[in-house]
Amino acid sequence: MVTGQNFMTLKQKNSSIQELNNKELSIQISLNGLSFCILNPLTQNILSLRHFKQAQKQTPFELLDTVKHLFNTDIDLNGPFDKITVIHVNELATLVPKALFNEDAIADYLKLNSKILKTDYITYDTILSNESINVYVPYVNVNNFIYEKYGDFTFKHFSTILIESLLAIEKNSNDTKLYINVNTNHFEIIALKEGKLLLYNTFEYITNNDFIYYILFTAEQLGFNPETLNLVFLGDIKEGDNLYNIVYKYIRHVSFGSRMDTFSFTKNPASTYSDFTLIKSL
Repeated sequence: MVTGQNFMTLKQKNSSIQELNNKELSIQISLNGLSFCILNPLTQNILSLRHFKQAQKQTPFELLDTVKHLFNTDIDLNGPFDKITVIHVNELATLVPKALFNEDAIADYLKLNSKILKTDYITYDTILSNESINVYVPYVNVNNFIYEKYGDFTFKHFSTILIESLLAIEKNSNDTKLYINVNTNHFEIIALKEGKLLLYNTFEYITNNDFIYYILFTAEQLGFNPETLNLVFLGDIKEGDNLYNIVYKYIRHVSFGSRMDTFSFTKNPASTYSDFTLIKSL
């Protein structure tokens, strides 16, 4: 959890002359590791897509050391970049209807379902497509490092990108779908009905039984019938995996989603539905 560091307010540069380098960086960070991709916006080609997973969950301080080492040693991260987006992955986030949001009470929203400290920096993203506010705790130490190294940049919580992207994909849908975004040791459930968000939640799992329990429990609470439910996988999963097999045992209609890429790749991603939030952030 982020603690006790001063956060620098990030403002858009207002420069009349800017040298363009034709490189945009998106980096997704979590306590389980990080990944990044680099886009050439002129050719719409993703030049680099890299992953760095940790054997054990790090502390925020260890995460910062990992980020510093990577930026100091990896040739792909030798800037400058015309645009940088940092994506924060953690469970410290909650959605609030925009009409009910009060910025002065921002910490109160997270206290309901997350363990936070008084020293945590709390911020929010606005999700315009469903008039909601995503309140969350970023890794402020990493933000400060990026700011000191490169200057202004954009940052978001990964669930903001996930929700916005799925709402855009499903905006004209007449179906009910349960999207499962699979990551190492955690996954997200996004329930959509006729293009509207019904539910977003994130769960940690250790065993396959944990995984299927949370999915079936959520489906039951929403009144979804496993015989007719359309479940769509995103992320780090493939057909034949243990997680896939246990879900297919209980749910009849299982498929894989798509990023609907508009980019070309120097090296292709693992699948058309992997690295969903990272690539969708571009």
